[in-house]
Amino acid sequence: MFDVRVPYNQSKGDAKNRRMKFILDAQLPYTLKLLLRREGFDVVHTDDLPHRERTTDDEIRTISISDHRVVVTKDVDFLDSFYFKGVPQKLLLITTGNISNKDLFILVQNNLSNIEKMLGDFNFIELNNSEVIGHE
Repeated sequence: MFDVRVPYNQSKGDAKNRRMKFILDAQLPYTLKLLLRREGFDVVHTDDLPHRERTTDDEIRTISISDHRVVVTKDVDFLDSFYFKGVPQKLLLITTGNISNKDLFILVQNNLSNIEKMLGDFNFIELNNSEVIGHE
């Protein structure tokens, strides 16, 4: 069983070789950041930012562009700006509906290598309860 309280281990796996950087929207649990960091990713959660959970979508988009971060969100409002303005450049939309944090962590962890690979091929991917889908 996986425990998100395990501290991030810099030497774990190929963490130094990973380039994927994420910014997590406010409706995602902070502990998801810890999971992704433990796996070697560079991750910022809105709770790390000055306005915390009040960080606006525009601020998230700006950070995603300036820091080359993938926006990870459940907020479908990001789809409009992605398709019409090309911002953010990369988007991971989680469309699981209401699931427990534990189930979300398991889902992300089980699909993490596929998510990373697909983000290399697609600018917009979707994670639902059963699969990761790449969108053009």
